[in-house]
Amino acid sequence: MARNRCIVRLQRGATLVELIMTIVIISVAIAGVVGAFSLIAGRSADPLNQSRAVALSQLYMDEILAQKFADGSPTGGGQVGSSTEADCGSIGPEGGESRDTFDDVDDYDGLSGASPENSEASPLAGYTGFLVSVSVVCAGTEVGFVNDYQAKRVDITIADPSNNTYLFTAYRGNF
Repeated sequence: MARNRCIVRLQRGATLVELIMTIVIISVAIAGVVGAFSLIAGRSADPLNQSRAVALSQLYMDEILAQKFADGSPTGGGQVGSSTEADCGSIGPEGGESRDTFDDVDDYDGLSGASPENSEASPLAGYTGFLVSVSVVCAGTEVGFVNDYQAKRVDITIADPSNNTYLFTAYRGNF
């Protein structure tokens, strides 16, 4: 007696529809990952520029705050007694002074859009594309003094190569 045997063969593999769906899903996922990487890569320089801007502002702030309060300040320190002696009426460098001869805080006022330099007016390596601006004003009443001439506010603005700007402020007292 012969029996009819039905042999069923199982096919292995994927259908064309399954392959197309897999390709579409993987394409969408890759597009999302590449988009995220491009966003991250575009901002990767920001933290470096921020830390360099902080270091640059600290360099300038240390240099400025180490100077005499005003041209009228006594040698070795001491208070000046009036707005005129504190140079509040004539903020900025005195005729003919340049960066390497600045000798008091307000001489730095008006330094604008300058490439970073050290105190001898030599360019600083590694700061290509950065710009420094300095503003100095008499601002004693902002910090609780009776007269403006008793303190000066120093504002340093740093612009990085990405056109981000950073503002740093300090006060120098009349002492």
